[in-house]
Amino acid sequence: MKLYLDTSSPKTILKLDDNTYEWESGRTLARDLHKYIHDKLVENGADWQDISEITFFSGPGSFTGLRIGATVVNTLAQDLNVPLYNHRGEKVDLILPEYGRPANITPPKK
Repeated sequence: MKLYLDTSSPKTILKLDDNTYEWESGRTLARDLHKYIHDKLVENGADWQDISEITFFSGPGSFTGLRIGATVVNTLAQDLNVPLYNHRGEKVDLILPEYGRPANITPPKK
């Protein structure tokens, strides 16, 4: 089963083969993403070991959403020993988020 994930906005997009799911993840992405993916796998009669490849939309987009999504797909690809692709179809060893601009990080107050 091919998995595609886009966490670049508050609306997470997950594709499992030909099935597309949209989830208004908002601020619950980090807490609920693994469960969401697993629930959709189960709905399709599959489990983690049925994933044959992973594609990730690496940006531009939300700084935090891209970091969370990249961490999840990098970990899954490594643990499941499956190929990992960026959204341009390039096979990669590791997804690096493409934010589209420098991070807007506030300087420390102290």
